[in-house]
Amino acid sequence: MDKEVIVNARKPEGELGSKLLERMNESHEKLAQWGVSHLTVGIDDVILDVGCGGGVNVKRFNEMVPNGKVYGLDYSEVSAEKSSQLNESAIKDGAVEIIQGSVSKLPFGNDTFNLVTCFETTYFWPNFVEDLKEVNRVLKPKGMIFICNEAVGEEHVFEKMKEEIELLDLKIYSEEELKSALIDAGFTDVVTFRKENTDWISVIASKK
Repeated sequence: MDKEVIVNARKPEGELGSKLLERMNESHEKLAQWGVSHLTVGIDDVILDVGCGGGVNVKRFNEMVPNGKVYGLDYSEVSAEKSSQLNESAIKDGAVEIIQGSVSKLPFGNDTFNLVTCFETTYFWPNFVEDLKEVNRVLKPKGMIFICNEAVGEEHVFEKMKEEIELLDLKIYSEEELKSALIDAGFTDVVTFRKENTDWISVIASKK
């Protein structure tokens, strides 16, 4: 992949960022379907998708919570625009809301969400444990965080993704690092899933 394209993946901007988001919506679909298969979602749940990108997962969850509401948040203006376009009718109906903002300072009150999802985004978080604490804050008691990544922190992954890691300053966490960070951030009941013959990982944890 072209270096210019790789760099744009961190915070999609301009026409290149728009095209990249469309590609991500398609290329991450199998990962997302696999990850979501581990979730139990209530029809009236209030859900936040952090790093919502092109908005495909916001759309997915909106269809799963006919009596709930889904929020998408991304710190890229282009991502917020693309997510809004994809979910335009649901936004008009009041079932979806897209916001430009940062995981480090979520623009929501305490105890707001039943579920916070994070697809392919934790690599970019500025301070992982502190940002997880911020997610914990906006979750309702017994609410869940869900992390889904196609890369897990293991030696062969670091070697395979060396160029992307250097260009994007990616933080790719191992299974144990993910568990430890979630516990440090105040989560409990941490469960991990790995897909056979891939580097995919998903993690679910609960707010106490």
